[in-house]
Amino acid sequence: MDVKLAQCFIAVDDHDKALAFYRDVLGLEVRNDVGFEGMRWVTVGSPLQPDVEIVLEPPAASPDFSPADRRAMAELLAKGVLRGVIFSTEDCDALFARVEASGADVVQEPMDQPYGVRDCAFRDPAGNMLRFTQRRAA
Repeated sequence: MDVKLAQCFIAVDDHDKALAFYRDVLGLEVRNDVGFEGMRWVTVGSPLQPDVEIVLEPPAASPDFSPADRRAMAELLAKGVLRGVIFSTEDCDALFARVEASGADVVQEPMDQPYGVRDCAFRDPAGNMLRFTQRRAA
């Protein structure tokens, strides 16, 4: 069986701020930008991975969410407790310098981890934590 990741979702509360970060700072390309019923979904991805996409979606975008669920999701997003994704890079330190220079919220400066990677972490404009890992030479 061949199973591959195609899309993952990240909740954002301001698509324009999210685009400024994911497109302009991280260098991801915009693949789709769709509005529907007052909501917006923007799909971005790395030019190096044309078959993997990140969908930047409104918090609690499901029509099955109650108003209370929507409020709870917005509160969790505002607290920065929702997880984002983990990116890989060939140069963690250079990426850190570029993202830090953009004014992004630093969670962790680059450091070597005991499990074989060098990584750092930031929060995106919506508060999602994103990690960036670089495999260390064996």
